[in-house]
Amino acid sequence: MGIRPKRSHMLSMALTAATVMLGAGGGAYADTLRPLTVVELFTSQGCSSCPPANANLIELSKRPGILALSFGVTYWDRLGWKDIFAKPEYTDRQEVYETPLGRDGPFTPQMVVNGRADVVGNRISEVDQLIKTQGTLSAPRLDLKDRSLTIGEGKAPGGNADIWLVTYNDQTVNVPVRSGENSGHTLPHKNVVHSLTKVGSWSGKPQTVTFPATKPGLRTAVLVQTPNGGPILAAATE
Repeated sequence: MGIRPKRSHMLSMALTAATVMLGAGGGAYADTLRPLTVVELFTSQGCSSCPPANANLIELSKRPGILALSFGVTYWDRLGWKDIFAKPEYTDRQEVYETPLGRDGPFTPQMVVNGRADVVGNRISEVDQLIKTQGTLSAPRLDLKDRSLTIGEGKAPGGNADIWLVTYNDQTVNVPVRSGENSGHTLPHKNVVHSLTKVGSWSGKPQTVTFPATKPGLRTAVLVQTPNGGPILAAATE
């Protein structure tokens, strides 16, 4: 397991120009989407402990009802190989989870399930147990389609929840690593996150959020999450 010293960051993801419209009621939903379990993997191509976790995430991505997302973090880039998928905002997201999850510092490979609990990502039996324990997310109700998200009525802990827009590649991508701890190996990745953007807040009332078109070849997911690394309340993917 790769561990690095704790480092404080201000979460630097900017609120994009999203259009937020309050709905008049809860009857405008076209579909009831499958309840999901969200599994986030924080990984690095420069971490020798991460390839088994990448393989585990690939297997998890094949299971119905699981939204598996791979976030490349930046703090192993100094070891000789710069992760081509890593972004500072993904490192920030992992660090925000530290206090709620009772961690002294970020590590790889870390899997976080539903924003509520975590485990070392290369221990598949522990991952499976955590998924079983955490279950699926179903409230509030979400309808995601055609660059629009409709959120139903529900309870927002503390009065509000963040709405995160995620774009990711659901194809397997093989990356040859030429230096660092994984030098000479080709690492498969799947469901690699390409962008993570806060597009609004949900207060518990019915609401619709619209957002720009996703780049060709990428899929869209939405997470409704308690602020500051708290539990994910609901998730949907197109």
